[in-house]
Amino acid sequence: TTSHCSWRCFERYPLFLLPQYHIMPDWIIQFLCSLAALIAVSVAYHWGPQSMQRKWIPHLVTAICLVLICVLLPTDYAKYMFTPLTMVTMATFFPIYESVRAICTPLEDDDKEWLQYWMCGGVLFMCTEWVGHVMKEHNAVYWYEVTSFFFVWLYHPLTKGAELIYEHITKRFIARRVKPLATKMTNALSALYQTFMNAAHLWVLWIIFMFLPASFKRIVAVAIGTVYPEISSIVAASTEEVADDTYWLTYWSVYGCLFLIMELLEVFIGRVPGFYTLVILATVYLMLPMFQGADKLFRKVLVPLAGLQEMLMLRDAIIVKKQMLHDLHPERAETVRMAIAKFYADDSTTIDPMDLPESCKKEFLSTWSDMNPFRRNGNSTEEAAAADEEVGVSEQTPLV
Repeated sequence: TTSHCSWRCFERYPLFLLPQYHIMPDWIIQFLCSLAALIAVSVAYHWGPQSMQRKWIPHLVTAICLVLICVLLPTDYAKYMFTPLTMVTMATFFPIYESVRAICTPLEDDDKEWLQYWMCGGVLFMCTEWVGHVMKEHNAVYWYEVTSFFFVWLYHPLTKGAELIYEHITKRFIARRVKPLATKMTNALSALYQTFMNAAHLWVLWIIFMFLPASFKRIVAVAIGTVYPEISSIVAASTEEVADDTYWLTYWSVYGCLFLIMELLEVFIGRVPGFYTLVILATVYLMLPMFQGADKLFRKVLVPLAGLQEMLMLRDAIIVKKQMLHDLHPERAETVRMAIAKFYADDSTTIDPMDLPESCKKEFLSTWSDMNPFRRNGNSTEEAAAADEEVGVSEQTPLV
């Protein structure tokens, strides 16, 4: 009366796992198990211990837990707890949300931490997602167990496996070698884009690509979305700049969503001509700086879905202040800061400076006069007034 089991199964089975006692479909049980795993990982990530004095202990505990689960957990349990959905949840759903949150927070270290994860775990998942589908069910369970633990090991605060891989492997042996390659690939992509925009005969290549096997087109689509961004992310992580870390972390967050959408739709329309072409075009739109596609979708879709608009606005304000202090003389930067503070301190809901009360307008005009280069250089009052009048005219001129 029992189903076939492997050597690691117990002799007795819980009744709800036996087919004749199922009270709900298998996919619902698998979904609930994946949801429970997501909740457990979220609680451990945010409210669990963040560090230990002996740093090797978490790695040892992770390895022991994985071995015990692989050996002792019955297959009839494991096939519900460790599924493709569980692996996707650990590898993409949770990292996408945390990456969006990291980008929106004023902190800068978390951007680099999650970028290190996508350089290792994200690319590994996108390139090996198909492995479990071609294995036998019994062996696939082991694959999903190992990969699920590995992805959590990469980003959990106690283990930080992605950081270890970056510091001991990527930074030492790979980063220096890929910097020249990243520059060449950037120039090649720019030249390719210009060629594509100016050469009408490329439609022939597109027709040839459409009639290639679907599996080959999928490999091309995934390669375009991972190879160049992986190299650029390595270069970005090896520098002290934060802006490039944020740029590529934004890309990985949005591309992770695009990859999941491709995974879902290709089951139904993957063999339809033009499907992977659209995926490639969307990937290029997200990837190239000239389009800023990832940033646009990030701000208009992912941030509202995550409910982090206010946090992102705060980060943008901090970036504006840093840029202002970097570009302007300290005295001029202080003047601008005070003017911005007065504008935001106003209780009205107006967003147009021309709609402010006359007293506020005079304050803004006097603030600009303090920054007026004519007046600051000791020029005549007539020259300063002419400059003020010129600025007043330019403010009323609509932008093209």
